Amino acid sequence: MTNSLIAACVQNCALNDANKTMERAESLVREAASKGANLICTPEFFSCLDTQLSGLSTNPNREEAHPALARFRSLAEELKIWLLLGSLTIFGEDTDKRLFNRSYLIDNSGKIIARYNKIHLFDIDIDKKDVYRESDQFQPGSEAVLAATPWGLLGMTVCYDLRFPQLYRDLAKAGAGILTVPSAFTKKTGEAHWHVLLRARAIETASFVLAPCQSGTHGIGATYGHSVLIDPWGNILADGGGEDEGVVIAEIHL
Repeated sequence: MTNSLIAACVQNCALNDANKTMERAESLVREAASKGANLICTPEFFSCLDTQLSGLSTNPNREEAHPALARFRSLAEELKIWLLLGSLTIFGEDTDKRLFNRSYLIDNSGKIIARYNKIHLFDIDIDKKDVYRESDQFQPGSEAVLAATPWGLLGMTVCYDLRFPQLYRDLAKAGAGILTVPSAFTKKTGEAHWHVLLRARAIETASFVLAPCQSGTHGIGATYGHSVLIDPWGNILADGGGEDEGVVIAEIHL
């Protein structure tokens, strides 16, 4: 196991135009790699996101046909980096017609090392006008996921999972030293709870937390940004700020 790495979070603003969004995300991954990052993480729904009253538009596909998965697997192999794809929307394979919100860990040869289907779905009334029902479109995952990396075990989670500390405790007890929380946290809930919850998860599990979050406006919805890397003491090693796209990077000593 290697005891140090350079980790990066990509902070992008996904749009309904998947091709334009993927071009921008690829550019940011390349920027992070050029700065020496070994492990690069993208946000939830990083390749396409448009929020409307009818729900989320995220360009779903079957896994074997998803254009973002093929594109970024090739990119990881080209750049010789480990790449966490925060999440893509994947059609289910059973009688449940709802989608999976699935995170992927890709190694530096482009191989899929692990898949995680988001367990906790975002069903919430922030106020009378700001209502989310993820379970209308998505089916929940059923298994926590640990992945072996050159830097030890990595525990995979997604966005709203952050509010359920027992998941992070289980991952840490199973050996995870790094926890990933790719997100599209809403601006309102992010302003209230994003930093404090992430720092709490790091402190209570004695783990590093890598949390890339989308920023900007996506249809009628807005995300908080502030992609962060946090150490086990709860210190914020780097913060991407609120509105702008970019790369957040820090050296991690395990």
